[in-house]
Amino acid sequence: MKSFLNWKMGLALVIIVLAALSRVVPHIWNFTPIAAMALFGAAYFPKKWYAVIIPFAAMWLSDLYLINAVYAPMYPDYYGEGFHFFGVGSVYLSFLIIAGIGFLLLRKVSLMNLIGASLLGSIAFFLITNAGSWLSSPAYTKDFAGLMASYTAGLPFFRYTVMGDLFYVGLLFGSFELVKYIAKKPQMA
Repeated sequence: MKSFLNWKMGLALVIIVLAALSRVVPHIWNFTPIAAMALFGAAYFPKKWYAVIIPFAAMWLSDLYLINAVYAPMYPDYYGEGFHFFGVGSVYLSFLIIAGIGFLLLRKVSLMNLIGASLLGSIAFFLITNAGSWLSSPAYTKDFAGLMASYTAGLPFFRYTVMGDLFYVGLLFGSFELVKYIAKKPQMA
């Protein structure tokens, strides 16, 4: 039984790493596995600190590449200094909150719980990251109207967040459960 648990943890780790790597291939803005990684970690890693640290580290490593090799050359005025606390920090804050949603809603993994956690994660990501953009961007006035303007500017991307979260939640959780099922299935001689 212990080797099976270690095998499941290894599989979960591989899935998290592959999800993080998928962030570095071209994709539609906000169609990413960030929420799925947080929810998946919360559901399947046996220790809560594994559930946060492992997906967090995978995301951080992929961000190092994205910010330094992809975004900085494209947007040197914004990314020239690397990580921006409110801009990128808001993504990490939303990641931690989404993991918390996973701890609360995914004690039992079911289709309804996954959909609910994914949608709540999408909303949390939208609210937190657009507030981060509001705080970090000089384009927005630092008042309620500026905050609402940042949310309005983020609305076109919200649908991609929802679609990406649902897609990657289905892919990560479905892949894990499929491999578990195949591994448990008795082999025919």
